[in-house]
Amino acid sequence: MSELPRGVRLGVDVGDVRVGLARSDPDGMLATPVETVPRDTAVAAIAACARETEARAIMVGLPRTLSGAEGPAAQKARQVAEELVAELAGDPDPAEVRMVDERLTTVSAHQALHASGRKGRKHRQVVDQVAAVMILQQALDLERSAGRRAGELVAAADPEPGAAGVPEQEDG
Repeated sequence: MSELPRGVRLGVDVGDVRVGLARSDPDGMLATPVETVPRDTAVAAIAACARETEARAIMVGLPRTLSGAEGPAAQKARQVAEELVAELAGDPDPAEVRMVDERLTTVSAHQALHASGRKGRKHRQVVDQVAAVMILQQALDLERSAGRRAGELVAAADPEPGAAGVPEQEDG
């Protein structure tokens, strides 16, 4: 097994209204809940947490269908991941952002909360955090077994020619 660099990893569960956030210990052994944030402020909150904890990787859950296809929810998760990459781009040593398959984690989170005796109406307050923990723990387990980072790396978008600091192509 190759040696992964030490450092905190974050797990992210993107919902339409709320986003759950989880974190690991520096050795990447255990995922724990952090908070649930409103969707409209999530990217800034996740980036702030990544900077504060000096996170090495951010694992964003990619909700595929059972057949493996990507629908509207997956596109929203990809959008958040791309926004995170852009938000962290100016940092000296930014955390890498990765998409991790999260099929059924929200369903599993609801089941776990129900089994623990939490009433259905109160699930919404924490279900996104529980799903983020499940996404991150799955990624951590995969890292340990495979010896490499889990998921698909999200690359920075290529800036448009003519944008600030990007030279335009010359014809010729």
